[in-house]
Amino acid sequence: MLKKIPLPIAGVMLGFVALGNLLQSYSESIRLACGIISLILGLLLICKITIYPSIVKDDMKNPIIAGAFATFPMAIMLLSTYIKPFIGENAVFIWYLGIILHIILIVYFTIKFILKFNIKKVFTPYFIVYVGLATSSVSAPIFQKTNIGTAAFWFAFSLCMILLVVITYRYIKHKEIPNPAQPLFCIYTAPVSLCLAGYIQSVQIKSLLMIGFLAILSFIIYIIVLFKLPKYLKMPFFPSYSAFTFPFVISAIGMKMTMAYLTNMGYNMVFLKYIVLLQTIIATLLVIYTLYRFILFLVPEKENYSIVQ
Repeated sequence: MLKKIPLPIAGVMLGFVALGNLLQSYSESIRLACGIISLILGLLLICKITIYPSIVKDDMKNPIIAGAFATFPMAIMLLSTYIKPFIGENAVFIWYLGIILHIILIVYFTIKFILKFNIKKVFTPYFIVYVGLATSSVSAPIFQKTNIGTAAFWFAFSLCMILLVVITYRYIKHKEIPNPAQPLFCIYTAPVSLCLAGYIQSVQIKSLLMIGFLAILSFIIYIIVLFKLPKYLKMPFFPSYSAFTFPFVISAIGMKMTMAYLTNMGYNMVFLKYIVLLQTIIATLLVIYTLYRFILFLVPEKENYSIVQ
């Protein structure tokens, strides 16, 4: 089973640890359960990397898989906040580990794929690599490291705006997308929402204009992706199903943080409560469904999958 575990399952790992934070206001027990599931998936991935390094090395030559694997250090950053109550301030070293691993992946990805740039090989996992560092912005306040979070936000935001142009151009100009890569379109809804959450969490002097810009842009992208989602859900299982998890969770988290911030500023926008509730329900169902499909795949003789080469 370990040999069969695809690296993109890291996206499900990230989806669950983020879902726990989203649902924390409803139940601490649910948050803990999500954290445990995420940890188990992470341990399975570590076992796969340790026992089958040559397979992982070959997988990392694929820009789609290498990009999707950046969800692993993102998940480590968030998991460190779960672990802090048990080990105290030492949890910050796990947080640092996630940041360092992510930076290493950025360097690797840049050398391996950006320096040999091919627009036809550009897919939404590029967002994960470069904008994913904003995960440290979301979790930074837990460790009183908002200075690091602020720097990470501006890096991620700058790359997010550039990549929105580049990746959108690729999808418009070159419409041929292999079936296994099509669900990755759902990642589109993650980067702006992640920047929104990171901005609210770490940047000390906030601009209402910036929050409004990011919130509106993220919601527009979310609606576009939501309309395309049924088509992808009807497709056969691919590891790219992991794109159904974190992007929808962080969209709900970003909007929930926006609602809380606006309420504190005296702007009581009641309709946001219903948007957040709907996004939370959708995100929860998709994360659970995706885990179910991965389990079916990992059970022998259940499903087969393809990886884009």
